[in-house]
Amino acid sequence: MIWGRVVSLVNGAAEPTPPDGAGSSEYVRGIRSVRFTSRVLSINESPRRGDTVVDLAGARILPGLINAHDHLELNHYGRLKFRESYPNAVDWIDDMRRHLADTTVREQQRHPLTERLFIGALKNLLSGVTTVAHHNPRYSELRRTMPIRVVRRYGWAHSFAMEHGPAGARGEPGGEVAQRWRRTSADVPFFVHLAEGIDTAAAAELTRLDELGCLGPNTLAVHGVAIDAAGFQRMVETNAGLVWCPASNVFLFGRTANVRHLLDASNGTPPAVALGSDSRLTGANDMLDELRAAHATRLASADELFDMVTVNAARMLRVRHAGRLIVGQPADLIVIPNTAPDEAASVLAARRRDVSLVVVGGRPLIGTPGLAQLFHARGVNTRQIEVDGAARLADSGLVRRIEGCPIAEPGVTWS
Repeated sequence: MIWGRVVSLVNGAAEPTPPDGAGSSEYVRGIRSVRFTSRVLSINESPRRGDTVVDLAGARILPGLINAHDHLELNHYGRLKFRESYPNAVDWIDDMRRHLADTTVREQQRHPLTERLFIGALKNLLSGVTTVAHHNPRYSELRRTMPIRVVRRYGWAHSFAMEHGPAGARGEPGGEVAQRWRRTSADVPFFVHLAEGIDTAAAAELTRLDELGCLGPNTLAVHGVAIDAAGFQRMVETNAGLVWCPASNVFLFGRTANVRHLLDASNGTPPAVALGSDSRLTGANDMLDELRAAHATRLASADELFDMVTVNAARMLRVRHAGRLIVGQPADLIVIPNTAPDEAASVLAARRRDVSLVVVGGRPLIGTPGLAQLFHARGVNTRQIEVDGAARLADSGLVRRIEGCPIAEPGVTWS
């Protein structure tokens, strides 16, 4: 628990009123000020006596972003493939298995799981993600020194193709999809890689899942590249959701899911589409890069993409405290420069060296040197680091963790 003063962030960027139907009705845009300790105390209210007041000079105050799909232990490898493109993820997995004896891959596998998971969490933190969904077992190591929130309650299977093969970091089987879905409580999300490819086998998987009775409100199909318009209509009818990972899809298959079909089929109801970065084995470097990759497809607007990493993801992952700033809920927030006419466009323009502040549970973890008083007010000791050449203050405990990790995070240096 942090014993510290109340912080009031003031002079955040005001947001113009969106036109009718634009953006999300669930999210208060243009937060000009927020008071917080470990939780949000008030929004758009004046500071009170005794608050530490921090003037943001027009920067944007946003909820921490949500990454709806990652394999946290796989982010230290870098992108790997052995053909120009694949018809199905199974073919990529087979290629990976054949190269497990390669010196570079073998050396990366030897790192302790705790360190591999930490690097995955750090990747997310530096890009403004404060909550991530990990698609694999909830390892006990995830409860140790993770700087961000990892979704706790979920069910998962790897995929139909990997039901009996090793899928987890310790060789855990991918699991029988139908059996695991039935064992998952209806009030928590169930993740499964589905239709991850462009061949007939991938195209048949949604129907197979539906025939098994496993397509429902808590079902989150990850990737869905081969799902057609009729399939997305069926997902809307069953209230199932899609986690979209366009950078990974384009890297492996040369194309991605046509999420426009699903967004349009939602017909005014909040669409069940969230964005995931996947791991760096196939995906983008981080969530901010993933957002730009998604925008480049021209399948979703900037506002729709912003919802995919905030309110949509929170609803689909059943993490109701995340995705927006709510009085009384944990203070998970970020600050980015005001570089575009609205919040969504500003997020799309941001890279991780532009992220001015990341706060998780009221604890500032990384921020610009000009925010030193905020760290002090919240009782957080700091050290200086650089992120992609930009000077930053960081929680000293986080820096010690980075120093002690045998895996280097590219672009992060410290004195």
